[in-house]
Amino acid sequence: MSNAENINAEKKYNKWIVVLSVIIPLAVAALFGIKIPNAEPLTFLPPIYATTNAITAILLVAAFWAIRNKKVVLHERLIKTALALSVAFLVMYVAYHMTSDSTKYGGEGVLKYLYFIILITHIILSIVIIPFVLITYVRAITGNFERHKKIARITFPLWLYVAVSGVMVYIMISPYY
Repeated sequence: MSNAENINAEKKYNKWIVVLSVIIPLAVAALFGIKIPNAEPLTFLPPIYATTNAITAILLVAAFWAIRNKKVVLHERLIKTALALSVAFLVMYVAYHMTSDSTKYGGEGVLKYLYFIILITHIILSIVIIPFVLITYVRAITGNFERHKKIARITFPLWLYVAVSGVMVYIMISPYY
């Protein structure tokens, strides 16, 4: 495919990227406020979804290594698995918050400020990363690898930060569950 054909192929996905980039955060925010009455609290989920974030971070680093070493098929499989784990994380996170009360951070002093800085940047970047991941993925599947590489240079560190900071937030709040 020529570069123009690749860009045209990309454009077919743009509407979906915009829709998903808006709907996912809005749905999460809406569902976050809904409590299922008399539901069994899913309090076992936080360590599972924190582990999911940790595995996602490892997969992202492995995918970076794979592409640097020209292992394209491995890179593709690792990224698809990281995407699937990110979706699984989101489902578990929403399910937890629909059945359980939010846990308050109980630390004090500098650690409390550090926790909130990590938490707030994690939340903001978890919203920001959605279109970046989708655009990066679409550019790869449409064969527009030069444009894919350009945006992947931004997407990779942001996505990695979201995955690692999710684990850090869990570790810092886990004594208060």
